[in-house]
Amino acid sequence: MEIRKVTSQKERDDAIYVRMIVFVKEQHVPEDEELDQYDETAIHFVGYVQDEPVAASRLRYVDEYGKLERICVRKEFRGKHFGKMLMEEMERQLQQDGYMKAKLNAQTHAIGFYEDQGYEKLSENVFMDAGIPHVAMIKEFE
Repeated sequence: MEIRKVTSQKERDDAIYVRMIVFVKEQHVPEDEELDQYDETAIHFVGYVQDEPVAASRLRYVDEYGKLERICVRKEFRGKHFGKMLMEEMERQLQQDGYMKAKLNAQTHAIGFYEDQGYEKLSENVFMDAGIPHVAMIKEFE
């Protein structure tokens, strides 16, 4: 998979396309919750396999954290480590931009995936986001 930091409208549209498939169609997140005011200022990433958009995410800076958000891989492309590749690219970007902490809100079914990437739960508190249970997780870089 080739990961691109979004620099064009087509790449941005491709990232949104992947998010719509995964979050809106597959997970039934309302479209008006999936697309929000942060999309305008976030750094977006999109992953391609033979020019087909298959993965997407966004990165925002909040306080002293790089906040990793909207991490998704289309169902038929899962199990190929594309999610891990996307995470590593976002982590490279935030460290390049001078941040040494990453934070994310993980869907509870994906906690193990994020733990495998070095993230730790901030607490056992589960909260709902778009009708899906989540936990906050953090990773610090040296």
